[in-house]
Amino acid sequence: MKLTDAQWQQKLSSEEFRVCREKGTERPFTGELLDLKADGDFFCTCCGERLFHSRDKFDSGCGWPSFSSQSADGNVSYQADDSLGMQRIEIICKHCDAHLGHVFDDGPQPTGKRYCVNSVSLKFTESSIDKD
Repeated sequence: MKLTDAQWQQKLSSEEFRVCREKGTERPFTGELLDLKADGDFFCTCCGERLFHSRDKFDSGCGWPSFSSQSADGNVSYQADDSLGMQRIEIICKHCDAHLGHVFDDGPQPTGKRYCVNSVSLKFTESSIDKD
């Protein structure tokens, strides 16, 4: 999904645009999805692709929703991020290049991964049926 910045600004809220299109970060412990415990799927705010499932969500204590793996759809890609004087791995949506957050190697087994994701970059849909 290739849109111009002006088109994204029309489609997204100012906070969604700042985080998803300008690689911003929401303040820790403020995202509406942080404490969500319901069963369902998490989709990209920008393009609607499925990114994570609730069974992989865990409380990492970092202040952002955390997941141990991406959904089976494989819609999350990785990119080196050397901004802010740190070396991190940015996670982005494969379909629209939306900034989601970062992935770290300090998550639970079996993956050992912690996908640290901005709530504003996700939309949640509750379900009672496991889709994976």
